[in-house]
Amino acid sequence: MCTADTLVCGNINERLMNISTDLNSESYYPSHEAIDFYHRYQEDIALFAEMGFKALRTSIAWSRIFPNGDDLEPNEKGLEFYDRLFDELIKHQIQPVITLSHYEMPLHLLKKYGGWKNRELVGFFERYARTVFQRYKDKVKLWVTFNEINVVRVMPYLGGGMLLKYGNPQYLHEVYQAAHHQFVASSLAVKACHEVIPDAKIGMMMASNLSYPKTCNPDDVWQNMTSERETLFFSDVMMRGYYPSYIKRFFKENNIEIDMVPGDEELIRKYTADFLSFSYYMSTVIAKEPEEQITGNFSWGSSNPYLETSDWGWQIDPVGMRILLNQLYDRYQKPLFIVENGLGAADHPDAHGEIVDDYRIDYLRSHIRAMKEAIEDGVDLMGYLPWGCIDLVSCSTGEMKKRYGFIYVDKNNEGEGTLERSRKKSFHWYKNVIKSNGLEL
Repeated sequence: MCTADTLVCGNINERLMNISTDLNSESYYPSHEAIDFYHRYQEDIALFAEMGFKALRTSIAWSRIFPNGDDLEPNEKGLEFYDRLFDELIKHQIQPVITLSHYEMPLHLLKKYGGWKNRELVGFFERYARTVFQRYKDKVKLWVTFNEINVVRVMPYLGGGMLLKYGNPQYLHEVYQAAHHQFVASSLAVKACHEVIPDAKIGMMMASNLSYPKTCNPDDVWQNMTSERETLFFSDVMMRGYYPSYIKRFFKENNIEIDMVPGDEELIRKYTADFLSFSYYMSTVIAKEPEEQITGNFSWGSSNPYLETSDWGWQIDPVGMRILLNQLYDRYQKPLFIVENGLGAADHPDAHGEIVDDYRIDYLRSHIRAMKEAIEDGVDLMGYLPWGCIDLVSCSTGEMKKRYGFIYVDKNNEGEGTLERSRKKSFHWYKNVIKSNGLEL
């Protein structure tokens, strides 16, 4: 059992999650069966291949390989499943892009050790990483350590397997201690990956929180810089290899003392990420004294009157993607990789059963154009992987209704439906985008 099994569906952008450990209750959990990719991956990969996919980002479930997390030997049946999955991708000339930890970990590590605030998880994660590197060294050449690693700061259960109450005096200390343990674990994974798979690349991944100051008032500008640093701290450590001076002042002013062991700082400095991957969906506006609060993809701020808004209140900002790409490349001068970008919408089949999702096409078209402009600006961009290629349970709301994919899955929030797959209008559009390498939008 993994922590994802105990996450109650609901608005994940609340700062305090409700956690259920009673899996025998009458409640319905959309995430448990989800779209049943486990049994239907061959069918789904064939559809991805039909679109012309060159790469697919997915993840290995840590709990499938080491069910308790602290096991001494891996679960062979779990390893065999990913052998079959990766072989199927390779058969269709689709390169796997694999995340080691994507919002799940063995539940035992929470119950016995308290999650990532416990140093012992570093060793368990290294064992897991080395196991899968050795197993799949000939099949996977692109790896990511932790999905949206900065989320541990605002969603400690989701990002760190920790039951913490926001506002508790120890909250900040424990989330930053957990982050440090993940930094060390990530560096150990980078070290192991380079040793086991010399021709592989392994990167970090964060949820981008691009924001603008509400006015040119210096107080708003400073507040925005402070807000952006809450995210950039994570990439500064993992890309530059050291704790920046601004976070040291923050720790001092908040009585936070990170427990490090000898060698941690050297390890983090020596084994930085090969590339920076990130999710980008929206931007926000930050003010010293905000008049309102909107949320989306783990970010908080005010609305921007110059932008349109999705059905779920996420502001659509393709120019922001260009700005973010330039900012990150200017800061790190290492390759960037967009591994999530898309529009969540309530898709409805028409009288002919077709999904005419022109709104999704418009969203993706504008963001791809912005991406192309960033490349012309000189940004080293490894690739672009939309979220998601097929409808699935939305992480942000825990529902099927909020759809992202090019492929429609017949299932609703109550679990009703055939799970039949069908092609949306965006499927055919994006197929041509790939075929033309982005020239025809």
